[in-house]
Amino acid sequence: MNGQPFVRYVAGLIAGIVLYVLWPDWYFLPVGALAVGLCLYVWRFFSHSDQPIKPIQTLPGVGILLMLIGLGWAITFQRTSSNRSSDISHLTDSLQAYVGVISAQPEERAKTYRVELEIQQGRWISHQATGEKKASLGSAGTWHALSGRVIVYLDKAGQHMPSYGEVWIVSGAPRPIDPPLNPGEFNYKRYLSYRNIGHQQYLRPFQRQVLSVDPPNPVTRLATQVNRWADSVLTQQIGTRPEFGVVNAMILGVRDDLDTEQYRAYSAAGAVHILSVSGLHVGILFQVLTFLLGFLAKRKGGKLLMAALQLTILWFYALVTGFSPPVLRSAGMFSMVIVANALGRQQQLPNTLGASAFFILCFDPYALFSAGFQLSYLAVAGIGAWQSSLYQSVTFWSTWANRLWELTAVALVAQLITFPLGVFYFHQFPTYFLLANPVVIVMSEILLPLAMLCLALSWLPYLNSVLGWLLQKVAWLLNGAVQLTSELPGAAWDGLWLSPAALGLTYGIIFCGAALLLTRNRDYLWATCVASIALAVVLIAEMSHQAHQEKLAVHFLPHHTAVSLTSGRQCTLLTDLDSTDTRSYDFYLKNTFGQWGILRTRTAYLQRSGTPGGTLVSVPGLHQSRDWALWVWHDKTILLANKFNGRSNWRLPAVVDYLIIRRNALREWSQLNKRVVARHIIFDDSNRTPLTDKLLAEARERGISCFSVRQMGAYVADLE
Repeated sequence: MNGQPFVRYVAGLIAGIVLYVLWPDWYFLPVGALAVGLCLYVWRFFSHSDQPIKPIQTLPGVGILLMLIGLGWAITFQRTSSNRSSDISHLTDSLQAYVGVISAQPEERAKTYRVELEIQQGRWISHQATGEKKASLGSAGTWHALSGRVIVYLDKAGQHMPSYGEVWIVSGAPRPIDPPLNPGEFNYKRYLSYRNIGHQQYLRPFQRQVLSVDPPNPVTRLATQVNRWADSVLTQQIGTRPEFGVVNAMILGVRDDLDTEQYRAYSAAGAVHILSVSGLHVGILFQVLTFLLGFLAKRKGGKLLMAALQLTILWFYALVTGFSPPVLRSAGMFSMVIVANALGRQQQLPNTLGASAFFILCFDPYALFSAGFQLSYLAVAGIGAWQSSLYQSVTFWSTWANRLWELTAVALVAQLITFPLGVFYFHQFPTYFLLANPVVIVMSEILLPLAMLCLALSWLPYLNSVLGWLLQKVAWLLNGAVQLTSELPGAAWDGLWLSPAALGLTYGIIFCGAALLLTRNRDYLWATCVASIALAVVLIAEMSHQAHQEKLAVHFLPHHTAVSLTSGRQCTLLTDLDSTDTRSYDFYLKNTFGQWGILRTRTAYLQRSGTPGGTLVSVPGLHQSRDWALWVWHDKTILLANKFNGRSNWRLPAVVDYLIIRRNALREWSQLNKRVVARHIIFDDSNRTPLTDKLLAEARERGISCFSVRQMGAYVADLE
């Protein structure tokens, strides 16, 4: 560790970043850490100033660590846009219009363009000026400095794709991004907050005007232009959509041309990481270049020439990806390795990793919370530490067998070190990763350099057609291998869930077990046993709680109804969602049931109000008519009201426990009189938002207690 100072430096910086995220208002933390650290470091010189050879001391090292903790806190504070007084999050007046510049490469979606705007100015109406008429878009008014970032979804109807650096004037006000409204749902709000994005807005074409083109960063502008050029070249050279989708994802980082089934196949085969431009791609490109250019190292001045070619190709790839953040991180790390090798400096992978992470976090401290950042550094660190020992433990006579075992060892180590984090974030584990990953890596080692060659020689007729044909066939083989693996029985374990405590203990077992195998130290044996017992206790406690749970949940499902009753680890879901709409189910409901440990879900599909038949699946205790559905479960009564009107004066003879209003059934509170009395009233999201807001406002005035899943998130009641 003494020869790897950046490992200590980045540890201190990470501690400071985490402290800011946990306690952003504790300003005394960085000040105290910097002051104490500086005192400890300076004290060293005064206490031993008369000694020509200074002894090794611990306190100065602690002082540097404390100063780095303070530095990490301060950098994160400075990089958080909400700490600026001009940030849009502090605006209390009604924003009328704003000026913003496109700060990232726009993305094309099915019906919209997704654009990130960096706000520069804003015009708003003060609450003191009520009664004044709003000015129209672009009319005269007072503009003020305003900052912040907003995601804008622009309707594609008759619009060309926006370009990086366009300056827009936008009418209307963006709204804050919603937090997750279901238990276990992906926290999109927090994910975007780490990129200093807190608002979003959906625009019609008439709501914006392009004022000028003023790119904030000329290097990024060049990267976006190269990315667009590469997209046009690959589109022309690869004729089939499935193959183009894979190449586009691997080279340009754009997944728009991947269909749902194709993406699921890669996910089930444990190869989905290949579809995101990342450090893996840079590492593969680095290895291939090292192999192809290795002959130069034996010639005079060849190391410098080899380094120059490697750096040129690596950064050209980074440019083609539009300077994707994961690629930038990895390109920076491998650049350090290339330069050090060219200068004949001894390489220590932990120190190189620490140095690259240190400089990245100084520039973007919130990269620490990116799943890609964590998985990339864990995988590289694990491969560097353990792959060589695993590979050398088995030797084959055949060169090809040794090469296959080398790739398998890489896949084993990478999967071992990253699978707990992968389960924590993505809740699945690919069963046949050992089958798919060696093939995927080999095919990637061919596809990536071939794609770079296609782009570099795209100006040569005939040759570019041959290279494009070869690239298409390699992508076809890659798709075929992944598809075959994904169709094997039990290809993926789905619905897995790890709590933060279980995640930490799992990594404790992995690290202590690896240390035990490498050092044969008995202390690591005891540590592994303790971590294993603790993990078993945590998992048994979680499973015991799940086995005895009884829950009613009214889920947030946009414009639909979703009501679930959970008993133990089984669940019955009543919904009007189309049975083919698996995407909505996966995004809004799947993680909830995974977090609750549900092993079996029975789904009953409600039909629309006013249509006969009710449910398509028989559910015990569920009784339906055209206007209502009554569900009796464990002595609890749940009434779903579909329709109230003057001709259907239905009423129930008893008080119900839960009344769920759906599909705009209730328009006035008086409609409930002499019909039904409920202990709990819940509005799901199949109701129109303005109507629900009006009824909630009236309920507050009348003292009626009710709940809206749109405003408050999923309604979950423990019925134990």
